[in-house]
Amino acid sequence: MTEKRAQFATRLGVIATTVGSAVGLGNIWRFPYEAGVHGGGAFLLIDLFFIFIIGVPVVCAEFIIGRHTGANVRGAFKMLAPGKPWGIVSYLGILASILILSFYSVVAGWTLEYIGQSLSDFSGIHSPEGLHRQFDIFAQSNWRPAMWTVIFLLCNYLILSRGVQKGIEKMSNIMMPMLFVILIAFSINSLTMPSAAEGLSFLFKPDFSKVTPSVLIGGMGQAFFSLSLGLGCLITYSSYFKRETPLVKTAFITAGLDTLVALLAGIIIFPAVFTFGEEPAAGPKLVFEILPSIFSNLPGGMIWSTLFFVLLFLASLTSTISMSEISIAYFQEEFGMSRRKATWLNIGIAMVLGIICALSFGMLSDFTICGLTVFNLFDYLSSNILLPVGGLIISIFVGWVLDRAVVQRELVTVNPGRATIICVRLIVFCLRYLAPLCIAAVFIFGLGLF
Repeated sequence: MTEKRAQFATRLGVIATTVGSAVGLGNIWRFPYEAGVHGGGAFLLIDLFFIFIIGVPVVCAEFIIGRHTGANVRGAFKMLAPGKPWGIVSYLGILASILILSFYSVVAGWTLEYIGQSLSDFSGIHSPEGLHRQFDIFAQSNWRPAMWTVIFLLCNYLILSRGVQKGIEKMSNIMMPMLFVILIAFSINSLTMPSAAEGLSFLFKPDFSKVTPSVLIGGMGQAFFSLSLGLGCLITYSSYFKRETPLVKTAFITAGLDTLVALLAGIIIFPAVFTFGEEPAAGPKLVFEILPSIFSNLPGGMIWSTLFFVLLFLASLTSTISMSEISIAYFQEEFGMSRRKATWLNIGIAMVLGIICALSFGMLSDFTICGLTVFNLFDYLSSNILLPVGGLIISIFVGWVLDRAVVQRELVTVNPGRATIICVRLIVFCLRYLAPLCIAAVFIFGLGLF
């Protein structure tokens, strides 16, 4: 190792970075359209249920591995299971982080384009149809999406190259409060809209007649992917935790704040959607086509639209920083690279693959692998295969293989109360039985095998 291993300096830094790792486009972009497609309130309850029977236990599992070893994801499994095949999960996580960083940065780059579009009031185009055409023209062009992808990744480099405390922790301490302030301001504005009650009813009043197997799987998948589980992000971040950091409490805070962001996103979007007569089940186009049309009808619409895409940019940046750190820590500790060289290598790989993903909507749209463009292939491989398999292996490893004394020592605080002991036992039970079964179900349904 060429540099002394860093640690997060403050308790606030621990919370800001771990929540920032979880909070991203999955909360603000994916959750509202998934809830819209799957009927609102019932989907929300299912999502919450799985967050706390899958999400929190697997977060704890990653925390245990990371804090106990104080190493990158590959180094951690070399220490805990030397010469055993469990270490394959580290390579799956590194591969998944690079693939996700590549295509995720394309969508994050779109947010930068839309900040500029918002400031120009979308060139006077305000109808959903006109915005749809405008988005297609932009996405299919050969240089603007690629340019914004590169710019976004350079923003990542500027933060990551400064290190754990001066870069990741410092910027997370700034960006996460900004993100919550913007979310709360938007939520207050949405609650004043004429159809706010109708939008909130859709989000919070469950209609269990709409619950189908696909809704259950969708809620399970959203809970799993919104927390960025199975990648090794939280293994890497928790390797920077101090001994006194309470893992169970931090896991619950991370899951709780991650869920709060998704709820606030729903509170922002659904009152507006119902007020202006749009369709809540509009799907992924909700953010880039429907919402700009809605913002144009609000007083100060240009300001609200700009703030919204700034919000998406901040959420994207906190997530991609954590994804990058997986590979950077690996390059540093396994190959003895300096922080700067490891960061350039990670960002350089993501730039090459990200540009290819960006061009998948334009000049490379006819280039497909197994019927998928490169963008869609990276999304499919990471979301449907690498993340579920990674989460499954981590759950089984900590639940069944890792020394129980290590699990107890990492999770149980000094002089624990009865409630803490019961909570730890429930977490271990979920890791052994419930989480593997649920993650396997997501994997099987994601592959379309059942």
